[in-house]
Amino acid sequence: MRAQTLPSAAGWSWIMTGFAIFRRNPLVLGMLVLTYWFTVIFLNILPFIGTLAASLIIPGLSVGLMQAARQVERGQPIGVQTLFGSLKENGRTLIALGALYLCCTLGILGLSALLDGGDMFHFMMASSRAERLAAEDADFIAPALFVMVMMTPVMMAYWFAPVLAAWHHLSLGRSLFFSLVACWINWRAFLVYGVGLMLVAGIAPGVLLGLLLLIFPDAANFIAAVITMPMVLVIAPTVFASFYACYRDIFGISEIV
Repeated sequence: MRAQTLPSAAGWSWIMTGFAIFRRNPLVLGMLVLTYWFTVIFLNILPFIGTLAASLIIPGLSVGLMQAARQVERGQPIGVQTLFGSLKENGRTLIALGALYLCCTLGILGLSALLDGGDMFHFMMASSRAERLAAEDADFIAPALFVMVMMTPVMMAYWFAPVLAAWHHLSLGRSLFFSLVACWINWRAFLVYGVGLMLVAGIAPGVLLGLLLLIFPDAANFIAAVITMPMVLVIAPTVFASFYACYRDIFGISEIV
């Protein structure tokens, strides 16, 4: 197991590769992303165990989307079975990754309560609009910065861990370690990648929608309905496919699966 050190320009290349993969099978990739979202949303609305169940299954579903991108790149067919089939690959480790990530997130949010008395934690964990409104007047700047700093190494360790566990059958500790190292030695590429994602998934769509609303102010609802969903169905699969491009370039294409 060896992670390659790539130039900063690789970050933008991952986004372009993700879009190229999306163009090969846009309909099915879009359907799989929607299935992923609906599955997570459905689990989250279940009482008591919903959030836990969603957290445990997300690593496996993420691997499924990467597997779909990989098969599209190779010209192989994909379907719903591709998304859910990866849950069987080193399933115990994938579940453990989901549980650990949830614990780390809750722990960091809990620590942020020392800075604001728990206002941001209550806001994020609110289950109703009334609870959110009660907490939204608080100052979240300091706790938000704290959470961002603390979550960065957690996300670095988690970024490649699911796919390393599933495709390379690494243990929980080794998958987290190699993911952390890979992100650390490629921080320049990931910095460009992050800026590129902000541009492609946030700034550019926002500017486009803003211009359309300025030109056609009386058709705001129509534009939002007609333009937003197609953009999401292009951007989201592209982003997920770019995750696979990250793995492919840094670790090489695994032939284990």
